[in-house]
Amino acid sequence: MANYHERFLKVIQFIESNLDTDLNVETLCDVAHLSKFHFHRQCSAVFGMPIMSLVRMLRLKKAAFQLAFRKEIKILTVAFNSGYESNEAFTRVFKKYFGMAPSKFRATPNWNRWQTHYDPVMRLRKNTMSNNDLFYVRVIELPEITTAAIEHRGSPNVLGATLAKFIEWRKVNRLPPSKSRTFNFIYDDPATTPADEYRFDIACSIERDMTDDEVGIITKKIPAGHYAMLKHKGSDDTLGEVIQFLFTDWIANSDFELRDFPLILERISFFPEVPEHEMMTHVYLPIQAKSSLSPKTR
Repeated sequence: MANYHERFLKVIQFIESNLDTDLNVETLCDVAHLSKFHFHRQCSAVFGMPIMSLVRMLRLKKAAFQLAFRKEIKILTVAFNSGYESNEAFTRVFKKYFGMAPSKFRATPNWNRWQTHYDPVMRLRKNTMSNNDLFYVRVIELPEITTAAIEHRGSPNVLGATLAKFIEWRKVNRLPPSKSRTFNFIYDDPATTPADEYRFDIACSIERDMTDDEVGIITKKIPAGHYAMLKHKGSDDTLGEVIQFLFTDWIANSDFELRDFPLILERISFFPEVPEHEMMTHVYLPIQAKSSLSPKTR
């Protein structure tokens, strides 16, 4: 089955790179190097759904990101780009997967219903991740970085609403990702933290302190110091495994200990501007030398 997992991960990546094209079963069979008969059987075994249902689901995920975070794109345009000939057809299918109409999702993004459909894809990504010994970690030193941040407190499934608010604030204040670095501060593991206690900050670099009480923007400083840094290419679906590796295997076998600051993600490239498997995220774990040891690069 492991071999089939690798094949279907390639199928997912091909679909993600060609969401705006007319995908068909024959092309996807060629990507997987399987006959149509075996392809359909293995796809159902891996995902629990037909291959064209998987295509529809990945298109809807891109559509949902555009609805939530790219509000300059009209809903009808999102529908057409997702392969639907009318807003009514798009709304009907979208409600099946998200439990609400596209317009309501755009106003208050909620991913609760979606996760039950998407779990098979997430499991496949995790099952086909590189082994921990392939993770390349560097110890680097960062200067102090001033950021404007918004604090999300509550279920990670409604994080999208906070993110959408922050994106709009950045646009108003002319702080696009091209000129202002994008960060997330990770305080809690969503798998072990009660939803109402979950904490997550979204931030961007700024040259001077900035606040906005109406939106909830505050100034936060990333402290100067040493960080274990790992470059993660791929979907956020596998970020948890990368973070777990840093917090367990890597730190336990290093000459460092954790410093009193949350883990940091720096977003280098974003979905849906790039396919999910081409996303780039830099992960920074704040560290300091253990007692009587001086920092050294590993």
